[in-house]
Amino acid sequence: MPNVVILFIDDQGYYDLGCYGATEVNTPRIDQLAAEGLRFTDYYAAAPICSPSRAGLLTGAYPRRIGMETWVQRADSNRGIHPDEVTLAELFRANGYATGCIGKWHVGHLDPFTPMAMGFDEHFGMYSNLDPVEAVYFGDEGVPILRNGEIVKRPAHPSELTRLYTDEAIDFIERHRDRPFFLYLPHTMLHVPLGVSPEFRGTSGWGDYGDAIQELDHGVGRFMDALKRVGIDERTIVLYTSDNGRGPGRNKDQPLIGRKITTWECGIRVPAILRAPGTGVRQGETCREIVNAMDWFPTLATAAGIRIPEDHPIIDGRDLWPMMTGKTEGIPSPSARESLNAEVPLRRRWEQGLEWRPYFDREEYLNAYFYHGSHGALAAARSGNYKAMLNPTLTIYDLEKDPKEQNPVRDRALSRKFRGLIVMFQEEMSRDARKAGEARGRPPGL
Repeated sequence: MPNVVILFIDDQGYYDLGCYGATEVNTPRIDQLAAEGLRFTDYYAAAPICSPSRAGLLTGAYPRRIGMETWVQRADSNRGIHPDEVTLAELFRANGYATGCIGKWHVGHLDPFTPMAMGFDEHFGMYSNLDPVEAVYFGDEGVPILRNGEIVKRPAHPSELTRLYTDEAIDFIERHRDRPFFLYLPHTMLHVPLGVSPEFRGTSGWGDYGDAIQELDHGVGRFMDALKRVGIDERTIVLYTSDNGRGPGRNKDQPLIGRKITTWECGIRVPAILRAPGTGVRQGETCREIVNAMDWFPTLATAAGIRIPEDHPIIDGRDLWPMMTGKTEGIPSPSARESLNAEVPLRRRWEQGLEWRPYFDREEYLNAYFYHGSHGALAAARSGNYKAMLNPTLTIYDLEKDPKEQNPVRDRALSRKFRGLIVMFQEEMSRDARKAGEARGRPPGL
């Protein structure tokens, strides 16, 4: 049973690593992950903003399906992931894994929604951000750092968090080296206010943001070195990715546009790297297939030999383990059942009306990606190289030929295809979406 680690960075943009074209920063340790693993060029977060993105990653479901699609969960929110949902931590813990969450939670502050209530044996970090719109809830004492719901330090300082989280993560793997573990490490950086420790201040060519990236890179290196030191590197799967985008490209070789909160490509397409040397994951290769955050749920379950039960809540992720390991060249067909959880997407509703049958089949529907905006509404859809923006009218772009999304494609059949995909998805969500959880109370430190 392999260990599984998710390094989840906050607000890191698509072009903001050396292996994705950044020239203003040096990221040798993260670039090494890409050199030793699989780098994704067309990977999408679950949303262009924090809380929905985390909810989608943790549950394998579009945030809209689980009622978590709108904005973020502040300290006074009474909402969170519903206790009836099953998180990655709950799935792994039920199958013998130790589970830990180290870092920023941000998907519910009250007891029914905290990490410990969502399948994690332990948590160290914060439930909130440190930016002024969140810190204001905590008054002059500031945002607390928590251990399993108890305040251990207050206030938290941005400049200490990358080091603290890395220290805790290393301690976690050292304590659990003799049993399989699932570690979710959602960093607070690179969210504003940016924090950089003294040794990294002024080391990049990109101000505090670049300095913070280089400190994260150093932390990743420390963590990877620790895996080797305790002898578990070969049996540990490491996923590195971001919760949403940050900003557009900065030179002619970086054509994608958009910012965090938007559904232009740089608002929601982010870096993603999978390294797993002892599991057969492709090494030193680039994957250009459309992959999204929800796919990790069934994919990582298969990697760990865990079958998702038939009575599991419906999710939207696809089991892509055959593609990750080179068994298939592209997205595996769920009907081919080439992996443990291949058929999970087939549990989704499929009631295609006669109107749409000439334009796409079930697999095209399951492989489409549906972009939701920060306010929760469906904003766009992608199928193959084409992306359709919904508002103010259906507008299609060829992302391969027109990555700047400037020249609409006019094709009647393609328009009908996207209209059908979108209508069917809207109908599926209206009939099968579930509610978020609701509770009353006060979070720690409020």
